[in-house]
Amino acid sequence: MGSNRTLTGSHLIARALQLEGVENLFTLAGDHVLPVLDVASDAGFRLIDTRHEQAAVHMADSWGRITGQPGVAMYTTPGFANAIPGLASAYHAESPMLSISGSAELSELGRGAMQEIDQVSMARPITKGAWMVTDVRRIPHMIAQALRIAYSGRRGPVHLTIPVDIQQQAVSEDEVDFYNPAEYRSSSPLSAPSQAIHAAIELLRGANRPIIIAGSAAAYARSGDALQRLIETTRIPILTEGDARGLISDDHQYSYGFFDSGLNRAAKMLGTADVVVLVGRKQDIILGYGMSPTISPDAKIIQIDPSEAEIGRNRGVSLGIVGDIEAIAGQLTEEASRHSWSNLPWLKELQQARDEQVRFLESLAVSETPMHAMFVHKTVSGMLRDDDSLAFDGGDFCHFGKAYHPSRTPKSWSYLSPMGMLGSALPAAMTAKLAYPERRSIMFTGDGAFGFNGMEFDTAVRHNLPVVAIMGNDAAWGIDRQIQLQVFGKPVVTDLLPTRYDKVVEGLGGHSEHVEEPEDLAPALQRAFDSGRPSLVNIGVQRGISPRAEASIRRWKSDAVLPF
Repeated sequence: MGSNRTLTGSHLIARALQLEGVENLFTLAGDHVLPVLDVASDAGFRLIDTRHEQAAVHMADSWGRITGQPGVAMYTTPGFANAIPGLASAYHAESPMLSISGSAELSELGRGAMQEIDQVSMARPITKGAWMVTDVRRIPHMIAQALRIAYSGRRGPVHLTIPVDIQQQAVSEDEVDFYNPAEYRSSSPLSAPSQAIHAAIELLRGANRPIIIAGSAAAYARSGDALQRLIETTRIPILTEGDARGLISDDHQYSYGFFDSGLNRAAKMLGTADVVVLVGRKQDIILGYGMSPTISPDAKIIQIDPSEAEIGRNRGVSLGIVGDIEAIAGQLTEEASRHSWSNLPWLKELQQARDEQVRFLESLAVSETPMHAMFVHKTVSGMLRDDDSLAFDGGDFCHFGKAYHPSRTPKSWSYLSPMGMLGSALPAAMTAKLAYPERRSIMFTGDGAFGFNGMEFDTAVRHNLPVVAIMGNDAAWGIDRQIQLQVFGKPVVTDLLPTRYDKVVEGLGGHSEHVEEPEDLAPALQRAFDSGRPSLVNIGVQRGISPRAEASIRRWKSDAVLPF
């Protein structure tokens, strides 16, 4: 017997998202999403409203990557235009997030309707897929389809435009079908053929200088246990980057830190490896496209990836394996356990390079005014806990921190996506506090980067997200200014003012500190940690050139293809 109950499109959106386990919606109110926001507030969603739609997308992006659950951002038509930069960043970050925008009534589109733009065409180049919902009964199906694509292969954002009249249209419950995610999205891990596993282990057994690089796709696993068992069995060194930071603690005996050749001297030694295992790591600019001099032309490459399209993208590989990285790591460990493995002499070379990096950085941490960025980071390091969530933004000041601070816990160390878009650290830090309320959430930012989303301290205050922001204020667009000086001989539009951003945060209701003298730094940081409020410590620092800026300058001056 049929039901007489009717549901609006907004109710269908809410129910479809609830079936996906969505609890948070990152949003900013506007005409074209008012119906669905009204329903969502009654349906029990936590609505995190930001001061700019770009920040809402950054939060949904971060939520998807931290938790593995879909992050959902929702906004009206001009809000969608504001969201575009965030979607571009999420696309490069490969985040499983769903963008939902409203629009003018479907019946009025094409006639010069209110705020009319072609949202779907705008979203398509920076998402895995974008569609308009034209039939209220198809809402559950289209949300399911979008999220299936978001999670297939390499993950990424997807977009739906749902006109406001579709949100309000009522339909009989009997006309709509709902499915659980397991019914339209496979959760079974894709394993590798046994012959591929055997071939990989044979290559590794014959190597003298093997190395594993784990990238963001390796972090689809909720922990690094499978990878850790692999490196402990084979005694092969590993470096991590992107969302894989912390999957294996940087303190592990076979972990050699952050894979960034500009920030980690151990990473520079990749060029001397004879077998390179890319685990969820693309052959992109960060890897020098897999070419010499980043990777030796004589090196053998094993590439493991959830997307077949990434295998051998820029350089042919000795062995390509497509599938679930966690499952394949387990298969490799099982095969490796049938053989004996010993520590290779090259581990000492990697450790020596890493130790030299730390000694160099700490040599810069002298007490002087204005402070060097490394004095700030060394002071902060004595206050950090293993499970603190760290988010990095900006240029030189933050690059010193990325080179120095270890990552010890999965899903707790974030920085700009390969898009390099500034301003994402505060939204990421707020999201980390949402995901892990029991942990401290700390962001490092330059004064330039702070200007993009600094108003989101209002969001942090309103939603009681006590993040601590540590700002290195050198009154400049630091890294670009350094490049200009070294490459072009003069700075152009890269000078800023030593602005009292702490006063801005105070005005928004947060805790703030302004620090110029080294002896005042540690007490100010402690007060910020103890305040229990969103906080900013605004620290005057030198215009010091970071290892990343030096690497960028070398790239500018070189004719060779160097990693970025």
